[in-house]
Amino acid sequence: MVDVIISGGGPTGMMLATELRLHDVDVLVLEKDAQPTVMVRSLGLHPRSIEIMDQRGILERFLAHGQQYPGGVGHFAAIDKPAPANLDTAHGYVLGIPQPVTDRLLAERAGELGARIRRGCEVTGVEQDEDGVDVVLDDGTRLRSRWLVGCDGGHSRVRRLLGIGFPGQPAQTEWILGEVEVTTPADELAAVGAEVRKTHKGFGIGASGNGLYRAVVPAAAVTEDRSAPPTLEEFRARLRAYAGTDFGAHSPRYLSRFSDATRLAEQYRRGRVFLAGDAAHVHPPLGGQGLNLGIQDAFNLGWKLAAEINGWAPDGLLDSYSAERHPVAEDVLTITRAQSELLSPEPGPQAVRRLLTELMDFEDVSRLLAEKISAIGIRYDFGEGPQLLGRRLRDMPLAGGRLYELTRKGRGLLLDQTGRLSLLGWADRIDYIAGVIRQLDAPAVLLRPDGHVAWIGENQESLLRHLPTWFGTASTAG
Repeated sequence: MVDVIISGGGPTGMMLATELRLHDVDVLVLEKDAQPTVMVRSLGLHPRSIEIMDQRGILERFLAHGQQYPGGVGHFAAIDKPAPANLDTAHGYVLGIPQPVTDRLLAERAGELGARIRRGCEVTGVEQDEDGVDVVLDDGTRLRSRWLVGCDGGHSRVRRLLGIGFPGQPAQTEWILGEVEVTTPADELAAVGAEVRKTHKGFGIGASGNGLYRAVVPAAAVTEDRSAPPTLEEFRARLRAYAGTDFGAHSPRYLSRFSDATRLAEQYRRGRVFLAGDAAHVHPPLGGQGLNLGIQDAFNLGWKLAAEINGWAPDGLLDSYSAERHPVAEDVLTITRAQSELLSPEPGPQAVRRLLTELMDFEDVSRLLAEKISAIGIRYDFGEGPQLLGRRLRDMPLAGGRLYELTRKGRGLLLDQTGRLSLLGWADRIDYIAGVIRQLDAPAVLLRPDGHVAWIGENQESLLRHLPTWFGTASTAG
């Protein structure tokens, strides 16, 4: 009996594995691909995902392989505007890093923490009862776990096996993505690419390293058989249609398709099975939020599932995963669909684009859009209270260090400027810091393991009423 089987070894699955292993949960990751993919679908991490890596002490690994783009936080629908000033984060930049590198770093961390990873096997059957889940693999092997999480992408086999609906808008536009060698000189290629993007924002081409170029171009039509990869000739034909040249593209490293289909799972949980990442939601790629949204799903679910397995989760904690993350995905679907429409060369969308370009000169508009793209503006509904309640707390200096250095173990944290509060009964789940914190405008705050503010106050009785909501009943050992 395995505690948790994760179907899918991409960034969502590996992030979830690392979170569970922080709490000594037995984890088995099943990935259908025998080898890690070289396909670069995502190009970077947004501020909230960067914060998550910092909270868990692995950000330096990513910074060593990426490039920081402070201006990238302000981009919306490829409208080039400066990032708004003084965003509520210590990481006000986009970290450019190819997805295969992100995948590798997360897989390495999961392995270091003791997660078992099996490649070349796919889940083909799921049956569950009150005590666990039976998982059937493509070679007939049967495994059993207490819980199963489907992190297996937009065409999720787990979601289909559960019969969970995936309503939404079918694809209206398709793009071809490829990484190829070219014969056109670099300066000429850059000039042509920049000229095409003046009128066709859905087109792009640029160097990706090692003598390769990454190009994306609209397809002629939405392909009925999405499983059929594009051919090199199809790719070159589309380049010629938009740029007047195929740049001498040859020797592709990979070619793939993606679309603007927008779908959201009707539910994120059925019994002992959860969905996360693209298995729960797909949307246009504008804004680069797909990978980031999946990592953040895993960050929300991991500590809650671990609490259930370790026996201290309060009633309703597991259901709060869907209650919190489903609305976030709805919002992402809305803003990515809006950006997709704004890339259309048709007169109507272009008129709206010109208007939005003017509106983004207003600081409040620019900040709102940046907070949505970066996910630092998320506020979970924890009921009535100060504006900070339900939001994640940014990193800030503390005596002898900084806040995010205290969150590496994935535990709760009480920051107490009064010095009068007690965690007796919960010290096995929550750490305690007393003292003056200059950037904290509250007498005391209780942080969940994901860094969101669960309580604000200064009264012990009030704290005791709120602790069980997120951290269960008091322990005689704690």
